[in-house]
Amino acid sequence: MTDASAESAKPSFRSDVTVELVKHSAADTDVLWAARVSTAGEQSLDELRKDPERSKGLINYLMRDRHGSPFEHNSMTFFISAPIFVFREFHRHRAGWSYNEESGRYRELQPVFYVPGEDRRLVQEGRPGQYRFVEGSPEQRALTGRVMEESYRQAYEAYQEMLAAGVAREVARAVLPVGLFSSMYATCNARSLMHFLGLRTRHEQAAVPSFPQREIEMVGERMEAEWARLMPLTHAAFNANGRVAP
Repeated sequence: MTDASAESAKPSFRSDVTVELVKHSAADTDVLWAARVSTAGEQSLDELRKDPERSKGLINYLMRDRHGSPFEHNSMTFFISAPIFVFREFHRHRAGWSYNEESGRYRELQPVFYVPGEDRRLVQEGRPGQYRFVEGSPEQRALTGRVMEESYRQAYEAYQEMLAAGVAREVARAVLPVGLFSSMYATCNARSLMHFLGLRTRHEQAAVPSFPQREIEMVGERMEAEWARLMPLTHAAFNANGRVAP
């Protein structure tokens, strides 16, 4: 290995995630023309030229009474970079989602790893269904960072050793931990995103409590911010009706 490649292979550590809206066709008017076709037929196309604010009551009604299909006629594609363990939870959401993730079979995986930030609560108290997370001591935080970084370095050195010996990428990747960052494109519609947010974020307006792992909640919060900008009336109705997907 050359000095340059050795330098590039040094592990780096992150406590954040990346979420970028890269493509979209999503607006509150999409909900309105989809809903009004049931009573107006081709005249529902007029909604494309009208101010959706005048029909926010209809959007709220659809959300409240859980008429869900009008919320599916839109699309958002996000680029997401996060630890692999986040993606394993993410991929449990299948209805209304499409994914393409980078492949450890076809490219050499880069040494970027997750280490919790200072604001990440480390210690679980209680039992499932009733537990809570607390900050943890300075000693526990120092231990977590040190042990994780040491483990990541050892794992990536083993990965590089096997690659240098000619072992296939798809075999060598088996030594890498789920704290490794991966990247993917995730495409959804507003209805599928609302279902995701209802389960993967905590919110004071939620009618049904949720207890997501903080790291996937970080992704959800950033996706929600982008969606709220695109479809503010739909987002407001989602919050006003308990953050339950229609």
